[in-house]
Amino acid sequence: MRTYLRDRTPGGCYFFTVVLADRQRRTLVEHVDVLRYAIRYTLAEHSAHIDAIVVLPDHLHCLWQLPPGDDDYPLRWRLIKARFSQGVPDDVTPTASRVRRGERGVWQRRYWEHRIRDGADHARHLDYIHYNPVKHGHAAMAKDWPYSSFRRWVARSVYPEEWGGPAE
Repeated sequence: MRTYLRDRTPGGCYFFTVVLADRQRRTLVEHVDVLRYAIRYTLAEHSAHIDAIVVLPDHLHCLWQLPPGDDDYPLRWRLIKARFSQGVPDDVTPTASRVRRGERGVWQRRYWEHRIRDGADHARHLDYIHYNPVKHGHAAMAKDWPYSSFRRWVARSVYPEEWGGPAE
């Protein structure tokens, strides 16, 4: 049996990718208000600071800073996924395995997480998050995608407004 150990550090900063089960759907942007509620409600109960986020039609990326002494991001993601799933139409047929577990078919079970190691790692992931809508053809420039924290980082003078076009 293979054991998978997550690199969990209390108070750490983490990059996440969370994906819908059906990559052809646009559920996240069609119900972005439900996603925002699920995230806000969960992080009000179990605090974490969102450094950056981008929501695309079928997946999202984000950077979270957990509070000192806390490394329980799996609890937060379980609650966010459950709350979002409860708030959107149940139009995805779950697999037999999901039915046995009482799960709906909205999300992929797993997600990608990476502990941010240093400032350079944080900057790389910040760029990745904000460039993602351009990479996937959803926007011509990072500033054009409405479901992103990019404008917050422009306001902080981290990015120029014209950053994140096709040449990046």
